[in-house]
Amino acid sequence: MSIFFTKHALDKFETLKKHKFIVFKRKVMETLERPDLIDYSRLPLLIAQSKIDKDHVLRVVYKEEKGVIKVITFYPGRSKNYGKK
Repeated sequence: MSIFFTKHALDKFETLKKHKFIVFKRKVMETLERPDLIDYSRLPLLIAQSKIDKDHVLRVVYKEEKGVIKVITFYPGRSKNYGKK
C-alpha cells in the first residue's frame, strides 16, 4: 500500500519544528504501518497512534482510498490525554 502526504501534512513537519517538537517522516510512516491503536471515532478518517516517549504520542490522521493511504495531518499529544481507547 502506498502512502501519500498532503501539502498540509508535509508543512506540518516544519510547523512542529518551529515549536521545538521534531517529528521525522519515518516515525509517521512507522505509526501507520504499526500503530499502537487506531481511533475510528472520526470515520471516514482514521487516526493511527503510537508512542513517541513516556509522555507523548503521535497521532496521524489519514484516509484510505483505492489502496492509497492519504496522510491528512499528524500531531503530538500527551499520553495522559490519549490513553488506550
